[in-house]
Amino acid sequence: MDRLDRELLALLQEDATQSYATLGKTIGLSTTAAHDRVRKLRESGVIRRTTVEVDPAACGRPVSAFALVDGTAWLGEPAVGEALAAIAEIEQAHIVAGSASLLVKIRASSNEHLQQVLRRIYDVDGVGGTKTIVVLETFFERAFDPREQS
Repeated sequence: MDRLDRELLALLQEDATQSYATLGKTIGLSTTAAHDRVRKLRESGVIRRTTVEVDPAACGRPVSAFALVDGTAWLGEPAVGEALAAIAEIEQAHIVAGSASLLVKIRASSNEHLQQVLRRIYDVDGVGGTKTIVVLETFFERAFDPREQS
């Protein structure tokens, strides 16, 4: 992946509805060359999907929380992942190292709804407890910037 691919990725993250002509013109490529590069980025798995960003609060889910999930057994089994994925309010689930086994991000309609979600997490085999942090305000959420290399 070169600088032009990284620029294309950044432009698509800003607005994935841009035409290949616009993308190409912005970074100095022909429409065909821009299209070919984007196709190759999709085929190689760099671009996983194209989607829209939805404001959860505007859709009735203003409560955001992170829960550290403790286990009574190893929680890295596929069945645990499937059980968590079945809870629609869980946006993300990560196996982590440290004092907890999992970290999940939850979006709920109210604190009462959040409690219901936490109860459903407790029902997952191997879950022993949670420590939940409710978000009061979000300064920003940032997507990965493909132009930044370390």
